Amino acid sequence: MPRVLISDKLSPAAVAIFRERGIDADVKTGLTPAELRAIIGEYDGLAVRSATKVTREVLEAAPRLKVVGRAGIGVDNVDVTSATARGVVVMNTPFGNAITTAEHAIAMMFALARQLPEASASTKAGKWEKNRFMGVELFAKTLGLIGCGNIGGIVADRANGLKMKVIAFDPFLSEKRAVEIGVEKVELPELLARADFITLHAPMTEQTRNILSRENIARMKKGARLINCARGGLVDEVALAEALQSGHLAGAALDVFEVEPATDSPLFALENVVCTPHLGAATNEAQENVALQVAEQMSDFLLTGAVSNAINMPSVTAEEAPRLKPYMELARLLGSMAGQLSAGQDDAIKAIRIEYEGHAAELNHRPLTAAALAGVLTPQMGAVNMVNAPVLAKERGIDVAETIMERRGEYQTLLTVSVTTNHGERSIAGTLLAENKPRLVAIKGIAVEADFAPHMLYVTNQDRPGFIGRFGTALAEAGINIGTLHLGRAAPGGDAICLVGLDGPMPEAVLAEVRRLPLVVRATPLKF
Repeated sequence: MPRVLISDKLSPAAVAIFRERGIDADVKTGLTPAELRAIIGEYDGLAVRSATKVTREVLEAAPRLKVVGRAGIGVDNVDVTSATARGVVVMNTPFGNAITTAEHAIAMMFALARQLPEASASTKAGKWEKNRFMGVELFAKTLGLIGCGNIGGIVADRANGLKMKVIAFDPFLSEKRAVEIGVEKVELPELLARADFITLHAPMTEQTRNILSRENIARMKKGARLINCARGGLVDEVALAEALQSGHLAGAALDVFEVEPATDSPLFALENVVCTPHLGAATNEAQENVALQVAEQMSDFLLTGAVSNAINMPSVTAEEAPRLKPYMELARLLGSMAGQLSAGQDDAIKAIRIEYEGHAAELNHRPLTAAALAGVLTPQMGAVNMVNAPVLAKERGIDVAETIMERRGEYQTLLTVSVTTNHGERSIAGTLLAENKPRLVAIKGIAVEADFAPHMLYVTNQDRPGFIGRFGTALAEAGINIGTLHLGRAAPGGDAICLVGLDGPMPEAVLAEVRRLPLVVRATPLKF
């Protein structure tokens, strides 16, 4: 039974989801880092909000850990790089609090435009300062969105309802999507120059960190107002305070800060600043939604292999998972064979190509490619899985290509994994038989039909009389039983392949004897 540790507070309904689906869920909140490291090794999954810090040290203490689920959008408290390197899936819940966060941004914009917090405080103090709190309308103003994903799109929809002009800067926003949600796509300099209000809805990455730097704040339209309900590190807070004090900007509304909890800031003393303590997701509906969502996602992954909203792995729906499973196993086996046959050479892998033909071309091929990459890289690098394989290939400069061919060939489905080194290219092709059983069908373009066995011996030889007899005799004299024997050749008298299924591992002494046989070009033990 999979075990999940819930180290931050989730709703009882979320905890019930784990248990009702057959997962042993332990709720232990308020753990110190040392306490978390001491027990995390017992668990397959870790569910957190923002309090728990999933550091490299925590991950190193968790050999069983398969998934970290963050009930919320940001994963700043999770070391995603270390998790990926260790093959741990990191999930978030990008939709559970999207409406809540978007509504908070709109509320902050209204509060800023009409100076509501200061007006409320003044009125409660017994004053009646109608002339002091002169606001501005949102109608017909230009709203600039920095980031126009899920939350930004909801803000755009609400702003269009307010009859604002909405422009957006987002490198990932397509022109088609911009038209669909009613925004004008622009570059950042144009947005800074045109927008009366700017609201941030970007994740924290190396590319977005400090995107509103001192220089970019200076480029903002004079009298503009800034709203940030995304991440504090997106804005240079010192430069923002100076721009507000000088009158270059008319106001700012901040729900997030560079350092949180934010107990001291140069912004707090300014009357034209509205501050809230990271309340973007703080509604009953949102807290319940993200808790339920993360419980469902983690349960699906641990029980069926379905992957939803993962930061570091292709998505696989619950409906796709059972259909993809045999194809993923075929991709892994083909990749493993190609990787084992490429290991031990005096040069590194330069390129990997995966070809999908027939039924395989109609599938979600990203997880299949990840499985093939894991198979190729494991013989050379050890602990590699679908999560870290694409990253490891990229880090090592390996060119990865996918080819989709929807035509039907000799097989209803065909996967081919090709590995290129300085010695040339080696391709391994396979298909699925009845009951989704993986089957090898070709090696280096030579037809060799064989089932995969836990232990196999791959031999390339010159196609001459006498080889099979000497080879069989050598194994028999060493007490090695041949389970299966499959032969293939490019042409009579040319290159030939002999693939043997064995009952156990090939002893080194026997392998050396095989390699000394006449006509043998190469002999490589395989393990699957």
